[in-house]
Amino acid sequence: MVYTQPPPLIKDEIDSFIKKGRIARFCSINKDGTIHAVPVWYMYKIRKIIIGTPTASRKARNIKRNENVTILIDVEGSLAEGTPTRDVIIYGKAELDNKDMDSTAHSIFERYMPKEESEAYWRGLSELTEWTKTIVTPVHIASFDYAKDTRYETAVKKYAK
Repeated sequence: MVYTQPPPLIKDEIDSFIKKGRIARFCSINKDGTIHAVPVWYMYKIRKIIIGTPTASRKARNIKRNENVTILIDVEGSLAEGTPTRDVIIYGKAELDNKDMDSTAHSIFERYMPKEESEAYWRGLSELTEWTKTIVTPVHIASFDYAKDTRYETAVKKYAK
């Protein structure tokens, strides 16, 4: 028997899932070929993932050298708790854009905190270093949803106490 992964989310479910997600894991390729993975706050706009990145960061340096990136957005769950794991993996092309970072930062941070707090948060961050937008255009999106996987549920519950 071959089992590779549970059923995928459909297109509308993917869009909704990405919009509701809180933390993404952003993966870029280091100079030596290893993977640089970091958690990031993001926004999803016009089917693109947008994050803020310090201009001198490893993420930015990696993107300048190789635009191929992977973003993982997931909800870890448990069938026993009734919240199965769901996952969206975005394979994409990243570009750096220095335009309108203030507006972008406010839009991202307002997903995570009230407007007034997000403005103060951005003022503080922008004093630390120069920032740029990272815009990821998906090339391929993969997903899975254990809530749809009756084979997995049956196999796991078979041995549950």
